[in-house]
Amino acid sequence: MYAQLIKTARSGITSREDMSEQEREFQDKIDNDIKIEPRDWMPDDYRATLIRQMGQHAHSEVVGQLPEGNWITRAPTLERKAILLAKVQDEAGHGLYLYSAAETLGETRDELVRLLHEGRMKYSSIFNYPTLNWADIGAVGWLVDGAAIVNQVALQRTSYGPYSRAMIRICKEESFHARQGYHAMMKMAFGSPAQKKMAQDALNRLWFPAMMMFGPHDSDSTHSEQSMAWKIKVKSNDELRQQFVDQTIPQIEYLGLDLPDEGIKWNEERGHYDFSDPDWDEFMDVIRGNGPCNVDRLNDRVAAWDNGQWVRDGLMAHARKKAAAKVAAE
Repeated sequence: MYAQLIKTARSGITSREDMSEQEREFQDKIDNDIKIEPRDWMPDDYRATLIRQMGQHAHSEVVGQLPEGNWITRAPTLERKAILLAKVQDEAGHGLYLYSAAETLGETRDELVRLLHEGRMKYSSIFNYPTLNWADIGAVGWLVDGAAIVNQVALQRTSYGPYSRAMIRICKEESFHARQGYHAMMKMAFGSPAQKKMAQDALNRLWFPAMMMFGPHDSDSTHSEQSMAWKIKVKSNDELRQQFVDQTIPQIEYLGLDLPDEGIKWNEERGHYDFSDPDWDEFMDVIRGNGPCNVDRLNDRVAAWDNGQWVRDGLMAHARKKAAAKVAAE
């Protein structure tokens, strides 16, 4: 998912007996699938967890533009360039929706961006891997956005209303992103031997990083239990990862590509595919900032923010001028 290793302010679930009357009423609303809205009372820990998750999710959408934006000027056709431009623009919009949703909880966008730039708030580990050629762009659209859809469709049922509603529009656009990525991979896989080789290489390199997007195993995710009880998360990391594998293996087979993991086998008893674990040491290393592109990604984001200061200043000056004119007219 786009939000990994989200820490709640609580470890474990608070029992009903230990809840205050307000907390019990709050939990009853969640248990009855009644959305929590910005003006509703909520525990401070619930608010803090949501801010962390939505902030990290928003950062992932914005930073996620960088690996693909790098290929806009090098797209193989004008059609592919237009598609990639639209996709990158969509990701910026997704970040905007999510920053706006986080602001309903009292957090400012400037503060969220500051935390990102200082390295105190993360984004998805997948974006710290390079896109080496055009096949990687297809694989990112297919695998990364495909994994995002698995998670974000579930988040349409999250307990916080603004987050849930943002996911509805985001999922519609993400489905386009995944389809265009798969279509690009089809062109490569059904093209020349050299193109098919590039497609296979992209799949091999990005498969396990895409699997890591869902976060560590449930048994190692100490904060998931409370997030599940609050229905901030509605499916566990392992459930989402299994769903992603089950839907993606037939797509790989249709492309005629080799499976990227020798451990992938259909398990008749479980009714699911078995698969190998990602390298969780590598995952933690990337999360800590030691991935192939961590430094470049953060430097690029800081530079973009600094270079855009004059635009923000102009917009704020215009807003103040309009507000003053409105007051004068009254």
